Amino acid sequence: MTKPLVSITIPAYKPAHFEASLRSAIAQSYPNIEILVSDNCPSEAIHEICQRFPQVQYRRNPHTGVANVAASLMAGQGEFIKPLFDDDILHPFCVERMVQAMQLSPAIELVFSASAIIDGQNMRQQERRPFQQHGMVDGRQLYRWLAMGPVNVIGELTSILLRRATLQALGQDGLFRIGEHDFALGLADAALYCLVLRDRQGYYVDEELTYFRRDAAHASNSNPAANPHYGRCLSDGIDLLLAGYHQQVLSGADLLASQATVTTLARDAGAAYPQVLAAYQRYLLTLAQLPPNHVS
Repeated sequence: MTKPLVSITIPAYKPAHFEASLRSAIAQSYPNIEILVSDNCPSEAIHEICQRFPQVQYRRNPHTGVANVAASLMAGQGEFIKPLFDDDILHPFCVERMVQAMQLSPAIELVFSASAIIDGQNMRQQERRPFQQHGMVDGRQLYRWLAMGPVNVIGELTSILLRRATLQALGQDGLFRIGEHDFALGLADAALYCLVLRDRQGYYVDEELTYFRRDAAHASNSNPAANPHYGRCLSDGIDLLLAGYHQQVLSGADLLASQATVTTLARDAGAAYPQVLAAYQRYLLTLAQLPPNHVS
C-alpha cells in the first residue's frame, strides 16, 4: 500500500508532559508524517521545547481551548489527520496501524483503537477496550452509542485517525456543530465523531495504541472545579440525544428509553447548572411532540 502523508496535530497549552507527548509523535514507525504544534501556552515553555526538534512545525495560536483544537485539526496538510493532546502519548506503531486500517476501505471515515489511562508518572492505570477484536463498526451504531451514553466508546481525540477531506468539508466552524446546536464547549469530540460517522463506517483496532493521561495535579475537563464549561458537558449529553433524534439516527423509543437518566441528571445537576435545565426542557418538548407510536 502507499504511504500517504499523515499530519499529527498537537494543540498545546500545558507544558508539564508536552515533551513526552511530542517525543511519542516523533518516534512513530510510520515514515511519512508531519508534526504540527499549535501553541497557546501563556509562557514560552512549549516554544522552547519545540526549538530542540527541527522536524516539528511550530506556530503560535491566539485561539484558546477548543478553538485551538479546531485550528490545529484544520492546519494539517496530510491525507489523514492524527490528533494528539499535549499530555497524551502514542504507541510507536499507532499511526502505522491506523493508516493500515483506514486503507482497507474508502467507506471507513474514522479509525480508533484500544487505549489505556496513565497517571502523571506514566504508570498505566486502566485498560480501555470497548470491543474484543479488530473490525468495521457501523457508523450509525457508533452514533447511537455515543448519543445514548454514558460512555464515550471511541475515546478522546488522541484515540482517532480522520480523513482530512472530511474535516475540510465540515469547515472549522462546523467541526462541532450538529444542526442548530454547537457542542464546542461541551462534548466536542463526541459531536465530531457523530458528524463524520452518521452515514459512513468506523474501524476499531484491537491494539493499545494510545495513552490518555489523567493527572490529579492538573486540570481536567471531568473536574467541575477546573472546567468552567462543566455544565455544558452535562447539558450536551441531553442535546446529543436530541441531535441524534432529529438526524433520524435515534428513534422516539430511544428518547423514551433515556427518560429516567435525563430526568435524574436534571434533578441532580439542574440547580447548579441552568443549562442542564434548559436542555431538559428541550428534551421534554421533543417528547411531547413524538408521534403516538413513539417511532421517528
